[in-house]
Amino acid sequence: MSNLAKKYHIQEVVQPEQKPKKRIVKKKRRITKGEKYIYILFGIVCFCLSYFIISNQTSIYKVNREIQVMDAKIVEQSKEMEELQGQVDELLEYGRVLKVAKEQGLELQKNNVKAVPKP
Repeated sequence: MSNLAKKYHIQEVVQPEQKPKKRIVKKKRRITKGEKYIYILFGIVCFCLSYFIISNQTSIYKVNREIQVMDAKIVEQSKEMEELQGQVDELLEYGRVLKVAKEQGLELQKNNVKAVPKP
């Protein structure tokens, strides 16, 4: 081979095919005015909805607390009513009524005895 052939052969090996490089151009995406308005409107709507949800939950909490307080009062009144009913039953016993009547100077007349229904 001649020198010329060697040079040609060397050039082929040294320079492989190069593909043309594509330049990647990154475009900055700008937010338009319309998109800004939509984002702002979306933010305002989210804020308002969260405000209404929170305010409703607080009012529900207050009402539930009032209900619990009223239930506690009802239980307390029920206990007091039971105690008073026990005292009424104790005061209405026949033996006690007869004793108080004799202390007052009253006498038992069998013809005038009437049964008193319990409340």
